[in-house]
Amino acid sequence: MLTIREITALETYSVRHPVLREGKPVESCHFEGDELHSTIHLGLFINCALIGVISLFKNKNVNFTEKKQFQIRGMAVLKHHQKMGYGIKLVKEAEHIIQKYNCNLLWFNARETAVDFYKKMGYTVIGESFIIKDIGTHFVMYKKLI
Repeated sequence: MLTIREITALETYSVRHPVLREGKPVESCHFEGDELHSTIHLGLFINCALIGVISLFKNKNVNFTEKKQFQIRGMAVLKHHQKMGYGIKLVKEAEHIIQKYNCNLLWFNARETAVDFYKKMGYTVIGESFIIKDIGTHFVMYKKLI
């Protein structure tokens, strides 16, 4: 049985670490703002096993004029569950949730390897690529929800 529900920042580490911070200390899984009341962490479970996570941060990007914006951070699905549609389910749920907050702009820094994944869901690249130290090439991507 597949479910998506709110989880704690600490619970995201079991997926963030092997997927996004492999070979780095587990402490690198903590993101500034993880513990804010405005931050939302979602977990995707198969039966009782957590296999995917996504975090939504109320955060403004100067590239956009919308007053209410959310940023996706830490979106990850365990490797042996990737390419099965679970990442799409997490992103779609994130889109649904931010609309409950009367927000229609979702943006994030996408790894170069994930750009095509997000483009298939209607996200657009804005600006040039940039490097995040020790992680790699990224692009700012966004979607305006109706």
